[in-house]
This record gives sequence, structure tokens and C-alpha cells, in this order.
Amino acid sequence: MRRRVAAAGAALLPVAAHVAPGAAWLPAVRRLLPALAGEGRPGHVALTFDDGPDPRSTPLFLDELARLGCRATFFMLGEMLDRHPGLGRSVARAGHEVAVHGWHHVNALVARPGRVAAEMGRAARLVAEVTGARPAWYRPPYGVLSAEALLAAWRHRLRPVLWTAWGEDWTRRATPESVLRTLAPGLRGGATLLLHDCDHTSAPGSWRSALGALPEVVGRCRAAGLRIGPLGAHLL
Repeated sequence: MRRRVAAAGAALLPVAAHVAPGAAWLPAVRRLLPALAGEGRPGHVALTFDDGPDPRSTPLFLDELARLGCRATFFMLGEMLDRHPGLGRSVARAGHEVAVHGWHHVNALVARPGRVAAEMGRAARLVAEVTGARPAWYRPPYGVLSAEALLAAWRHRLRPVLWTAWGEDWTRRATPESVLRTLAPGLRGGATLLLHDCDHTSAPGSWRSALGALPEVVGRCRAAGLRIGPLGAHLL
């Protein structure tokens, strides 16, 4: 009986190792992992966007960021960048960072073995090809990491970064006011903010809530004496 229990425990070890990094999705766990959460310079706030680029919405974010005089980091899905490479180049030409969000928006814990690593590499190569610059950052879809994802990120010289605060801007009921209200407690020095520049994996039109909140988010940070910009200017 003891041998069976020991054998079962040994069989479960690889599974536990695979899923354990996924716990970083939980806010309580992220607080224990400040580097992974994106805790950065105390006088700076990192502004990041997920899931694009999308020609229906991303150009509006670029226009608003230009008006605000602000740069950001765009975590792009490979499938979206592959469809709209010209828009990806426009993001990079505007001075923003282009980072890797995988190829499809797939949860790493339920993907078949090898898929996350292969798609991460494919997306990283495409970002470099389109923008002319090797990407530096990786954010897993849903913020869910796995052992495979961490190993692949290391192999492709990508630093995994999650977030310290998000705007919950992906829901049908989201508004600029709700996004600002949700983000407000996290608008502090060292924060990494997560918003979405498209609705590819969100409720239709939900990106308008993030776009509408953007001027006030930037304004509040600046009023507090904080600089706001991309991860490259943020992380130590």
C-alpha cells in the first residue's frame, strides 16, 4: 500500500511542477512575487495593453497616447500581428514597445504539451521580423503561467511580466468610470497597469471603456508626480 501511495505521489510530481507557476495569477501570490507582477521604479507607472493589434481600435489608442504624450507596452497576439503587420509596425514606429502575448489566447495549463513553447517562439520571431527589434517581455494569456511557459520564455530571452492592477475592461458592463474606479487603488509608483486595446478576446466594443479611461488614468498618475510609460523604462 505504501509503495502504491509513493508511486502515485511520484507520478503527480511532474503535474504539480507544471501547474504550480499558474498560482501567480492570484493577487495574493503576485504580491509575493513583485518582479513577476511588474513592480518597478517607485516614481514610475508602466502602461500595458493586451490582445491586439486590431485595426478597429488600436489606432485610436495610438492617437490618444500621442495626444497625451505617453508611450506604452503592447502585448500582441501572434495571430493578430500576423493579420495586421502594418499596424504592428505603426505601434513600434510611434515609440511603443511590442511584446509577446503568445500566438493564440490559450491557457497554458490546458494546452497540449509543446504548444505554448512553439507558439511563443513563433510569436517572438514575428515581432522581431515586423518591428525590427527583439521583444523583451512575455505575458501569458489570462496571466496563467506553466513550467513549460517559463522554460520557453527563458529560452527565447523573454522576461515574464504580469500586472499589479487591471481595469476589468473586458466585460460587457465595463465603462470608463468602472475601469478608472477599479484601477484607482493601484495607481501608485511602481505599478504595472493592464488594459486592452481591442476586444478580440473580450466583450464586443469593451475596448471603448479602456480608451475612455485613459486620459484620466494618465492625468492622475502625473498629478501624483509619477511618470508613466513602457516596461523598458519601468522595470529594474
